[in-house]
Order: sequence, then structure tokens, then C-alpha cells
Amino acid sequence: MKLELDPTLRAADYQSDNFRSDVLKGLQSNPKKLSSKYFYDKSGDRLFQQIMAMPEYYLTNCELDIFKNKTAELAESMIRDQTPFDLIELGSGDAMKSTFLLDYLVKKQIDFTYMPIDISGNILRILDDKLSQELPQLEIIPLEGDYFEMLNKATTISDRRKVVLFLGGNIGNMDINEAYEFCREVKNRLTAGDLFLIGFDLKKNPHTILRAYNDSAGITAAFNLNLLSRINLELNADFDLDQFQHYQTYDPVSGACRSFLISLANQEVKVGNIIIKFDENEFIDMEVSQKFSQSDISEMAEDSRFTIISEIRDSKSWFTDSVWQVS
Repeated sequence: MKLELDPTLRAADYQSDNFRSDVLKGLQSNPKKLSSKYFYDKSGDRLFQQIMAMPEYYLTNCELDIFKNKTAELAESMIRDQTPFDLIELGSGDAMKSTFLLDYLVKKQIDFTYMPIDISGNILRILDDKLSQELPQLEIIPLEGDYFEMLNKATTISDRRKVVLFLGGNIGNMDINEAYEFCREVKNRLTAGDLFLIGFDLKKNPHTILRAYNDSAGITAAFNLNLLSRINLELNADFDLDQFQHYQTYDPVSGACRSFLISLANQEVKVGNIIIKFDENEFIDMEVSQKFSQSDISEMAEDSRFTIISEIRDSKSWFTDSVWQVS
């Protein structure tokens, strides 16, 4: 059975208010910073699809390897006690990887409901249409909005066991302290026996990592600059994109891969009626993509009071999907 996207769960109005306040707060801070969660408007969605298809961007293929070739192993921890559950995916996107798991569970006639959560209503509608055609027996409740507000909503929809997916190495898009706090907050919304499956991009050759975020075709640069275009369009701003340049770094010691936009001149930018001043060479902190060691993962699970019950790696051991359980 397919459930339609519930219009009462649409988040467009408050997202617009949050977008404006977050952008202004970030651009008026020192150093300037924009949240990567706002990359995903229609153009951002399209550009990210192109990024995932790039040969340099290994992350997609690594986790796809796990979901495509180790599906039964992924599913085993979810279905071991044979009780119905809600499969909640944080930041589902187009569910390219998780669709392999959904297909496996449907074919095994497992009793579950899929609840994809994403800030992009556009991508959720695309996903809803896609899954209704490919897996018509799947029960789906799309939820548009921020992770925790919609996770709270998901946990009130039913009292069934919860299995939360957080894929794509998205935990790495947070600073370390934020990532620790994120895991604690997820734990606080779950109960004993619930699972949290989280994807971690592992530390590896620094050149491999840097190429993935600094592609020769400039798609990642366009993806970052698109956020300025979105601010222009939605917040009546006047960023000149030609006056900003993408810059990428990777620190193999900390595991932090960071992207910035560099102002190429002394300039002023209007966001509505607010003037933001930029010095030449001043940067906007756009995104972090943190890489992890196995000890990093173990420490994070222990800190947030989860128990690691399974670690499923791709064939290159470049990426792991770590399955954590609430004791």
C-alpha cells in the first residue's frame, strides 16, 4: 500500500523563515558560514545527482556496493526478532542505495513501513512517485522537514520498533562535536531494541579523498556556488557568483575535508535590506566532510550509549555501515 505525501507535514513556510535567519546569522558571523543543509533546492538536487555519478566521487559506489551486494547482511540485524518495525531514513534523497534494502524486505514479506525524511520536498515527491511504481506494495510515509522534528513525528505515528538509517557518510557533514551531539539526540528519541544504522566514510589515501571533492569538471564548485544562487532567488540577494571561488582542503590528521567559497574582491552583498561586507580573500565556510577511523566510530557509539552490533564494509574497506543498538 502506498501512502501519499501528507500536506500537513509540508515544511515550506517555516523552512523559508529558517533559511533567511540561518543565512543572515551565518553571513554576519566571524568567520562567515553557511549551512550545507540548504544546498538542496531543485538545482542543488540535480547537481548532487551529477556529483554522485562522477568517477572521482567514490562514496556513492562504496555504499552502493554494500546495499547491492550485502543486502541480506544489512537486513539481518533489522529482522532478527521478527517484529514489525518502521524504517526511518534521515536525508533519504532519491533512496538510490536504500531501494535495494527496501526491495529485499518487500520480497521477504517483512512487516515494515518506510518513512523517508528529507528537507527537500522536491526530492521526496520524486521518491514517492518512483517507489510507487517500483515497489507498489511498500507502505511509505514521506516526511518533509528537519531531521529531529520529523523524527519526533515519525516516533509518534506508531509505537513499533524503529530502525533509523543515516547513510552516505552524512554524519561527516557535521563538526565532530556536532556529530557527537547528533548521535546523542537520535539515541534520546529511541527506545531499547531500536537500531541506528549509520554510514561512515573511512580515512584513506588523502589524494583519493581530495579528488572526490575537488573534481576537474567543477561540479562540486557549482554545487557550492548554487547556494549563493538560491540566496539570490529566495532572499532577494545580489551575490555576483563570478566574485567567489571554490576552495577545497583535506587534513589527513583530523580527517576533516572542508570546502570554502573565497571572495575575490572587497565587495558588498545585499540580502534583502541587509548589507554584508566581504574583504578580498575572505572565506565562507560551506561544508565539512569528516572522515573516520574505526576507533573514532567506536568512541562515538560509546559516548552516545549505543552498542555496535554489526560493521558492514564495502569490498575496498573504504566505507562502513555501522549498526548500533539501544541497550
